[in-house]
Amino acid sequence: MFSKEESKKLRESFWIAFGKSFPRKWVLYKTKIKGLHFKFHFTTKHAMVSMDIAPSLLEDRIVLWEKITAVKAILKEDYVPEADFLDTCILANGKEISRVFICKEGVSIHNKDSWQQAMVFLDKTMSDFERFYEDYDDYLKP
Repeated sequence: MFSKEESKKLRESFWIAFGKSFPRKWVLYKTKIKGLHFKFHFTTKHAMVSMDIAPSLLEDRIVLWEKITAVKAILKEDYVPEADFLDTCILANGKEISRVFICKEGVSIHNKDSWQQAMVFLDKTMSDFERFYEDYDDYLKP
């Protein structure tokens, strides 16, 4: 078991190492589509890359989610075949969003032996999501 401070240091070390190993500018929040964000997650249980749909207005989220699900087959066939789709996802802070994501189980931010595997997964998966975004950003825009 790790203390909060030890866990924090491991997390910081991982993200610094990831940035050095895979140096590039990620799209993340700079999608130019309000409420559409790409996120990296790495916990003690899994690594995950997600495309979060969370505009402030529910109606905007529904419209954007319908556009994404309309091209679901293309997204899965040509970009991220393992993607899972959640039309409703409740975050830890209670916020409700929609999410397209891929998880890699069997890796832990507390286990340095799994870091390289997680880094490769995060880099490849985010790159695949970004390729989809670059190809379909005009379609997804309101």
